[in-house]
Amino acid sequence: MSIPASRIWRVVLALVIVSTSALVVSANELPAVIERVRIDPQSLAIKVPARSTHALRLTLILLEGAGWERQEVLAAVATASGWLGQCGLRIESLEFMRVSVSPDYLDLFTPLSRELAASLAPVPPAIYFVRETRQRPAFDAEAIGRRNSRRRPEMTDSVWVTRAAPDLAVVLAHELVHVLSNSGDHVALDGNLMLDASDPRNTRLTEGQCAQVRTVGTRNGLLRSLERG
Repeated sequence: MSIPASRIWRVVLALVIVSTSALVVSANELPAVIERVRIDPQSLAIKVPARSTHALRLTLILLEGAGWERQEVLAAVATASGWLGQCGLRIESLEFMRVSVSPDYLDLFTPLSRELAASLAPVPPAIYFVRETRQRPAFDAEAIGRRNSRRRPEMTDSVWVTRAAPDLAVVLAHELVHVLSNSGDHVALDGNLMLDASDPRNTRLTEGQCAQVRTVGTRNGLLRSLERG
């Protein structure tokens, strides 16, 4: 019994599609956590505000191959914490994760970054240290709060920082304020941390900004009040 040529070609085409799909899945293997440690904030000489009113815990996610070094990240977090201390915030705990990923996951790109975030499911707020961004418009760093995560819910309450970000400590503090206050607003106040351009001379926060950070951050479960009870 002979098999029609058209049927043979349909079988061949199906096999090609299956093989191609397998290659795509293989190329985008899910991330693997190769290091996960708790870091005592006191070991980083993090400056504690004179009057701490709220505690903040952070998850730091460093992608292998993105060009970041652990010590530069921790040093920037320690510096940034001093500026957040203006609002009575102190870092209560730090979780550091080093993650191995396929090259496609190294850059911020919503379809794949959603997969990455869903796979890791870190305690928020989480800071991802990536290589570059494939988003348009392109930003050196991006904060994803409740307001701008409707189409990427897995990435809610996270910050994504690329290697192009200048003044890393300033960028981290700036983006964390966006997330904690659930606001993308910038200001035009000289020396303010929330100016559109990151600069080590721009580190101040107003009491109004701090009040929003504390109120919204606590309501969204990102901060823990130290004054209750």
